[in-house]
Amino acid sequence: MIIGIDLGTTNSLVAVWEGEQARIIPNALGELLTPSVVGLDDQGQLVVGNIARERLHTHPHLTASLFKRYMGSARETRLGTTVYRAEELSAMLLRSLKEDAERALGEPVHEAVISVPAYFSDAQRKATRIAGELAGLKVEKLVNEPTAAALAYGLQQRSEANFLVFDLGGGTFDVSILELFEGVMEIRASAGDNFLGGEDFDDLLVAHFISKIGNADLPDTTQPAIAQRLRREAQRVRHALGQAPVARFSLREQDREWDLELSQGDMAEVVKPLLERLRAPIERAMRDARIKVGDLDEILLVGGTTRMPLVRKLVASLFGRIPSMQLDPDQVVAQGAAIQAALQARHASLEEVVLTDVCPYTLGMEVSVKQGATVQSGHYLPIIERNTVVPVSRVQTVYTLHDGQKALQLKVYQGESRLVSNNIFLGELEIPVPPRKAGEVSLEVRFTYDNNGLLEAQVHVPINGESHRLLIENNPGVLAPEEISRRLAALQDLKVHPRDQQVNTLLLARLDRLYQESLGESREFIAAMANHFQQMLETQDEQLIRKARSEISQRLAHFDMEG
Repeated sequence: MIIGIDLGTTNSLVAVWEGEQARIIPNALGELLTPSVVGLDDQGQLVVGNIARERLHTHPHLTASLFKRYMGSARETRLGTTVYRAEELSAMLLRSLKEDAERALGEPVHEAVISVPAYFSDAQRKATRIAGELAGLKVEKLVNEPTAAALAYGLQQRSEANFLVFDLGGGTFDVSILELFEGVMEIRASAGDNFLGGEDFDDLLVAHFISKIGNADLPDTTQPAIAQRLRREAQRVRHALGQAPVARFSLREQDREWDLELSQGDMAEVVKPLLERLRAPIERAMRDARIKVGDLDEILLVGGTTRMPLVRKLVASLFGRIPSMQLDPDQVVAQGAAIQAALQARHASLEEVVLTDVCPYTLGMEVSVKQGATVQSGHYLPIIERNTVVPVSRVQTVYTLHDGQKALQLKVYQGESRLVSNNIFLGELEIPVPPRKAGEVSLEVRFTYDNNGLLEAQVHVPINGESHRLLIENNPGVLAPEEISRRLAALQDLKVHPRDQQVNTLLLARLDRLYQESLGESREFIAAMANHFQQMLETQDEQLIRKARSEISQRLAHFDMEG
């Protein structure tokens, strides 16, 4: 059994192909979306999803979110006394999704297709594979999110079409142009921003609130608990302004309360810089694909942040038509990942479709340029241009620059800048060459890039027939195999909070958060409910616990609505 997973910045989902359709699998709380938040409870056990998200506000030192943004980097996050990389935090989340699938399917799950933003770099893709491995999954394939969305929409069933996928999630933005022709779905171009999503809209709302109220008048907004409370309120206001003309941004702390009324017009002005940032990747993708707006058959909206009316209005104005949003933008990628999983398993009910990918970034080498009597190093020579269909092999010829030169340093980079100092270093290899006059020795540098994100650099020296090879497998910041084994053992020792207690733990975490956010009589009322529920838990009578849980949940509903 192969499952499909949408590993998101804000929320994650797991799905499976059943019969004739993809089915989203609910988590232990019966919810389809699992917040991409992990943490440790007071006993040091792992908590994932809604429980962890509630504890972001009350136990920020034991909880982590938004870690997808740091995949492929060496950045670490401290939970209690232990530090974790983004791969490990993602593995905790994947492990929970895997267990959800096993519980629903009644059988072990060992394989998965995991979605990634089309604009993810090689290092980020490799980190995602490592996260799957740490979670006990064999990652059969990484599927680009726009490709998954296209599969979910059934676009592979057409004979031919050109379509653009506008994917704006909680933390990343992708725009991809796909072409379908005779059963082959090819990504013509991808562009994006790995640090642009709904979370950034929330950050701007928080900054606007602070600037309007005045930082000197507010409590210390850098405190983790207050910062998390502001982010949660900003998200609530953003969602509210998608439905209502005005909403109130509120913060309560100690015996004080701060309020700011925001209209849809205010919201548009606040987030205007981000709306402008959405334009550049669209224009780049259209240029790279060499396609006109009129040649696009369909515009698909993917990702929860596309629910914002401002975003939908922007897309409609850019393309002169109403974009498609028939499928739930939060679920469409997971559904497509499940379809890709079924294709990997050669499921009989699915018609085979060939998916091609592109290299999202330019790959090249450092060269020196002679200008008059001076030699300038640090220039970038592209060999495989971005948005080239993979697998691909390209060759460039370079020459020695100095008389008597005995070696050439091949330095491989990834990026779009003219100077290598602004690009990402991937690896290097020293090539010995016969000492000759400058320019007499040529070297044929061939880059080969495959579907698994492996880059091979081969250098042939015609004058002596020698060849040299460099395989870029581990980018800077990506864990080495021995380190993966060590961290896998450590994660396996981490105990998971009991699944059958999660619904009760979630309610207690919610009560704790609301207690901290409330004042006066409201705080006393919440404390009384928390004490009552704790007493019911101690009875171990499931009927009493279920009744108390239902009653308290109903009473708490208005607290969250009031913000």
